Amino acid sequence: MAAVTTTTSAVRPVGRRVSPGRIAAWTVMGLIVLVTLLPFYWILRTALSSNAGLSADPANPLPVDIGAGGFERALGMQSAKEAVAQGGAGGGLDFWRYLLNSVFVSTLITGCQIFFSAMAAYAFARLRWRGRDKVFGLFLAGLMVPTIFTLLPNFVLIKQLHLVDTLWGIALPSLFMTPFAVFFLRQFFMNIPREVEEAALLDGAGKVKIFFRVVLPMASTPIITLSVLTYITAWNDYFWPLMVSYSDSSRVLTVALAVFRAQTPATGVDWSGLSAATLIAALPMLVLFACFARRIVSSIGFTGIK
Repeated sequence: MAAVTTTTSAVRPVGRRVSPGRIAAWTVMGLIVLVTLLPFYWILRTALSSNAGLSADPANPLPVDIGAGGFERALGMQSAKEAVAQGGAGGGLDFWRYLLNSVFVSTLITGCQIFFSAMAAYAFARLRWRGRDKVFGLFLAGLMVPTIFTLLPNFVLIKQLHLVDTLWGIALPSLFMTPFAVFFLRQFFMNIPREVEEAALLDGAGKVKIFFRVVLPMASTPIITLSVLTYITAWNDYFWPLMVSYSDSSRVLTVALAVFRAQTPATGVDWSGLSAATLIAALPMLVLFACFARRIVSSIGFTGIK
């Protein structure tokens, strides 16, 4: 019996020691997470506070005089008299119209950009033609051109097409392929086994049918990842929609927030309503990114490795 006891005690696991390096790493990661989440918490705290409470106690880390007045003003659920009484502007915010405009523009840009970028990426990755690699190198040079350089030429083009102050004018410059999207999909297409295409050719399929019936289904994961990234980029775009939209009919959410900020009442900026509107505008993209975060990270890592 004594021998059994000795053997049992000998194999008892020893507690794992936590090294100072591990403690330091977790501390740094915790600080990074805290710094990242702090702006979102502060926006939520401001949105849940009243303007009077914010003026009386601006440094309080907790919501002051908690209420939903900011969200009601952002969603247009208060009358002009009620909004002014709570420190807001009487003009209000046509939130749902701006939301639909943003959804339309972002969806149109994402659908067209993914379609054209996928075709270009397939041509660069799978089709053999003279000067392919040189053309692709020149195409990638577009990544080094700042977007600000293309704003004026795009505006002149949109004006000549009489598309200023329209949703189509906002979307048109971004409807076609982008260097990043083409590079991203090309890296995946290059690693599809050629035997798959050869088998489809033996079955009588042409290049177009192979692209739509074989290649695109196999590339569903990077396409979904690229779609999410493109949608978020289009949703958050501000400067270009600001240049070409002048009326409510063509105004997207990002521009509408700036207009809402400009409607400063006599008592000061409606920080509660502005924070509530900002939080509501950012919430769909936060949810979208959270749902596809793991897939986005894995797809980008796969593309970089290949």
